[in-house]
Amino acid sequence: MIKIEVPSPDVVITKKNELGERVEAPLSSVYGFTDYNKIPRDKGGIILFYNSNDDLLFVGKARKLRPRVKKHFEDTVSPIKQNRDEVYKIAVCVVEDAMDREIYETYIINKYRAKYNVDKVFYK
Repeated sequence: MIKIEVPSPDVVITKKNELGERVEAPLSSVYGFTDYNKIPRDKGGIILFYNSNDDLLFVGKARKLRPRVKKHFEDTVSPIKQNRDEVYKIAVCVVEDAMDREIYETYIINKYRAKYNVDKVFYK
């Protein structure tokens, strides 16, 4: 049997109370995330979105983490577009290998039953 260990997050950012405050990344302050700069720009990995109760909302993967996280708050096609206000914490795990990212994403979605992931779900 294969044993998969979920990597611990390299960066965790949480929503701040100062909504609308002017910061380096203006978009981030709209949703309360003011420290996107902590997320690596040119590294690949796994992105985990949590609510204030630490329930997993969505899991995604990216070749470039910071732009992908921002896209989730800008895009009209993001799976969490209707629930962006529910996101309280974003955890990022740096995983450079594309195959490892795919495996971790699928494993985390199914082990922790991510609420808004509809693809790659095997527990229905």
